[in-house]
Amino acid sequence: MATRDCDLLVLGSGAAGLSAALTAARHGLRVILAEKDSVLGGTSAWSGGWIWAPRNPVVQRSGVDEPPEGPRAYLQAVLGNNFDPGKVDAFLDHAPRTIAFLEAEGLEFQGGLHIPDTYSTQPGAGMGGRSVIAAPFDGLALGEDIRLLRKPLPETSFMGMTIQSGPDLRAFMTMTRSVPAFVHVTRRFTRHLWDLLRHGRGMQLRNGNALVARLMLAARKAGVEFITEAPATRLLQSDGQVRGAVLATARGDIAVQATKGVVLATGGWPQDIARRAAQFPAPDLHATLAVPQATGDGLRLAEAVGAVQDRSLASPGAWCPVSEVRWPDGRVGAFPHIIERGKPGIIGVLRDGRRFCNEGLGYHDYVAALLNSVPPGQPPESWLICTRAFQRRYGLGISRPAPVPVGGWIRRGYIQTGDTPEALARACGIDPQGLARTLADWNRDAVRGEDPAFGRGTTAYMRLQGDPDQHPNPCVAPIEKGPFYAVKVIPGSFGTFAGLATDGRARVLDGQGQPIAGLHAAGCDMASVMGGHYPAGGINLGPALTFGHIAALDAAGLL
Repeated sequence: MATRDCDLLVLGSGAAGLSAALTAARHGLRVILAEKDSVLGGTSAWSGGWIWAPRNPVVQRSGVDEPPEGPRAYLQAVLGNNFDPGKVDAFLDHAPRTIAFLEAEGLEFQGGLHIPDTYSTQPGAGMGGRSVIAAPFDGLALGEDIRLLRKPLPETSFMGMTIQSGPDLRAFMTMTRSVPAFVHVTRRFTRHLWDLLRHGRGMQLRNGNALVARLMLAARKAGVEFITEAPATRLLQSDGQVRGAVLATARGDIAVQATKGVVLATGGWPQDIARRAAQFPAPDLHATLAVPQATGDGLRLAEAVGAVQDRSLASPGAWCPVSEVRWPDGRVGAFPHIIERGKPGIIGVLRDGRRFCNEGLGYHDYVAALLNSVPPGQPPESWLICTRAFQRRYGLGISRPAPVPVGGWIRRGYIQTGDTPEALARACGIDPQGLARTLADWNRDAVRGEDPAFGRGTTAYMRLQGDPDQHPNPCVAPIEKGPFYAVKVIPGSFGTFAGLATDGRARVLDGQGQPIAGLHAAGCDMASVMGGHYPAGGINLGPALTFGHIAALDAAGLL
């Protein structure tokens, strides 16, 4: 068997792995980053790119400064019995330091100055300034390494072009109603078509794609070695310490000896069918947005040397409502319903036609409510109901707003239609009388901008998801004039929360709660510091970057 040596071996190339590799390299370690796939970035490259990192220097420079007690009180209120003081304090202490370190390494960020935490009424909830996103990045700056960057997910991009939430997205949503927006979109799309013609992919990188690209560039400059198509098959131990791993490559196995140990950042287990069957509710009707390679390798490697999975979390996965997208070539993808649920003029219903949740709350909450509302033995299916006018203004699932045509998605059956609520219900398999009653109840209150059943639009988070041009409530409008549209929505996930048991130094723990020497975990391979809850957007990438940074510092003996 061939051998290689380094100081630190990082397994996985998402935000957690790249953060760990970059940190270790900049602190003098020789680093090899091994990736199972032929491209880098993992699910991070498909993500929206938001990073929850309270008190970070980006927002502080913009005038948002708060004491650490605020975010801690908020997490304590939301996480409840799943609040782990050691891990939470480590995260809150190191998150701003991680962003500062990444800025020093050349990464540029933009602050989410007006993005509230999800549960705005909880103690310590932030009204903005706790998150950042990587600034747009020109892929040409990666040079030859652009071929190693995972392309955006087709379902969440437009012909491969990523669109960033905020002013960029608003321009695309209002291009038919605003001359400046039309000019912005025209410039972006023209450049994108040129990039496709010349480079075979979009080069105006945004969201998670921009974050991964910036991390890749910084890691390369720091001397990190990338090895692709090299899944790890087992960890190597000597003198009671993890000292590397065996990588399976096309040229044969390679034993990588790592004096400082291994960081596991392989993306968790959202594609591990056996674990999903054992731990996910309704696993047969679940569509994950994670990359196919996230099959639980990190957990299996660690369990083989005595580690344990933490299954005490409130939820095993980071839930998101999704709709199945069937492409003409037969491929089936999943679209995450993030944007339109909070807009005025749409509701979610069950098969009996009843609403079951506040559609404008977080995506995790929508799925949790769906799973809790469907009687045992029935599939957890829901439908988002709106009018054609709503779809033309805001879009519906993967169908884009005007001027992009919607007819193709209707012909393929992705969108069901009906001239009346009853006709729509019959097309979907929903109880017609139930849906008619629900819409009548909704419309009676919606004309006054009210939702007495669930309180849409009553918090800062919900109002941000709405339409400021809708009065008096940006999240509530009647659903009256057909034709009516619907799309079926099922449980999905961005990834898994229930990873390996770790401590505040990202050290993997054994069954007795003791650290396994030389073994760290970050990202979805470690049990989420959020305890299976979803208190804010960016709570996957924020801890991934932070605990990747912590893991490298600890491996280097700097904690």
